[in-house]
Amino acid sequence: MEEKIGQIATWLADKKGTDVKALDVRGISPLTEGMIFVTARSARHAQALADELMQRLGEKKWEYFGVEGMQAGQWVLVDCNDVIVHIFQEEMRSLYNVEGLYSKAPAFELPEAVTSGAGQ
Repeated sequence: MEEKIGQIATWLADKKGTDVKALDVRGISPLTEGMIFVTARSARHAQALADELMQRLGEKKWEYFGVEGMQAGQWVLVDCNDVIVHIFQEEMRSLYNVEGLYSKAPAFELPEAVTSGAGQ
């Protein structure tokens, strides 16, 4: 799963997603094993990030079960089975503070290209 987390984070950063974080929620969430959070500049950017992610998942033959919130683009959730990706516009990310619900979860180490902001 670490490879998948790293790959998804890289795709999001390459597409100019910012403040990418990934949490290991195994044993904390009954729904999934990992969660990725990323900030988009606008609804259109959030939709583009989700589109890119779904296309790349398909190319890798990694399944995804669905997408929620594409229409509004304020908070788009992509269910990638063992990883759930939350794409937020900045104000929604702070308002809902989903990351705060998993404050006890350890963070996954992400590729340097993602954490250094090289894709931004």
